[in-house]
Amino acid sequence: MFEVVLYRPEIPPNTGNIMRLCANTGSRLHLIHPLGFELENTKLRRAGLDYRDWADVREHASLEAFVDSVSPARLIAFTRDGDGRYSDVDYQPGDALLFGPESDGLPDDVLESSLLDQRVRIPMLPRSRSLNLSNAVAVVVFEAWKRHDFSGGI
Repeated sequence: MFEVVLYRPEIPPNTGNIMRLCANTGSRLHLIHPLGFELENTKLRRAGLDYRDWADVREHASLEAFVDSVSPARLIAFTRDGDGRYSDVDYQPGDALLFGPESDGLPDDVLESSLLDQRVRIPMLPRSRSLNLSNAVAVVVFEAWKRHDFSGGI
């Protein structure tokens, strides 16, 4: 239903948790290289459990390669300095939900790219720097799926 895109993820357990989330929500997971780990990493496999085998995971050399390959309906970036809130987006099937690396988020060149359709934020307290990546993805995916009455779910 949705395309979850991790731009240069760095921490294997986060990606494993997101694989599990995608397997359970019918979302596809796209990993933009370079990755900060090997896909066979034991921490990634432990976090993903057996859901790794059920997740539709695809790798791409760059964000441009992802867009060329998938042609998402829209590319929505999630960033601390987004223009609006994640809860105000009118999510549609085929939207690509883009998240940056754990250490520093999406770089300026990506945030300024013409590939993006929207830049939004998940609200936090002013003193906060960021949410855990897998938590942020879960917040957004469930909000998007909820807008479609959890289509296909039980």
